Amino acid sequence: MARKMAPKTLAVIPARGGSKSIRLKNLAPLCGKGLVEYTFQAAKNSRLLDRVIVSTDSEPIAAFARERGIEVPFIRPAELAGDDCPMPPVVKHAVEFLQREDAYKPDYIVILQPTSPLRVARHIDESLELLIDSGADSVVSVIEVPHQFNPYSVMKLEEGCVVPFMPDSEQYNLRQHKPKFYARNGAAVYAFTYETLFEKNSIYGDDCRPYVMAPDESVDIDEPLDLEIAEMLLGRKSKAK
Repeated sequence: MARKMAPKTLAVIPARGGSKSIRLKNLAPLCGKGLVEYTFQAAKNSRLLDRVIVSTDSEPIAAFARERGIEVPFIRPAELAGDDCPMPPVVKHAVEFLQREDAYKPDYIVILQPTSPLRVARHIDESLELLIDSGADSVVSVIEVPHQFNPYSVMKLEEGCVVPFMPDSEQYNLRQHKPKFYARNGAAVYAFTYETLFEKNSIYGDDCRPYVMAPDESVDIDEPLDLEIAEMLLGRKSKAK
């Protein structure tokens, strides 16, 4: 009987040069490394990724990646590097380039955003295993919403008064009675099938499964304070080894 081929799994690391909150954020220093280097390491350590590329519009980021053994097959066009550019066309551009230039067509695609430095190889592999085993369209990493930010805890202003955001909030006053809600933690991992991206023009599709990560794995670098928090958590993990 013919041996079943292992699926092709592509990781795309989207690393724009521009950032409004932190200049050259993807190269920002964090515990002696550039921010994006943590994502490079996680991808390199993955058991299930067979190809890893960076999509960037920045020559300095491209050079930084290549120096660390990460493939940069193209420089991303400017029209796909704006603040308001959605992710599907960015990833489509990368996949179409690899199909055209290398005849490489992945079965599964993973987006690894550089702004999640606490995500490690285990999170990537477990997300891919969940996607493959479940037959879902996609998997996205999430974090449980803290109870104080739960929709049943949130208030809104109406004519100068605070009123519950959700109806029947009073019956959920106790923490243990509140339904659980989840939010993307960046997201640190987006994993989806080729068909979801190209046939449904989506990175979620119709069947999206959650991969739950812990709070201390889920820092998303958006502001300078996030770098300080990540540095503290990385320092703590380093001491625990």
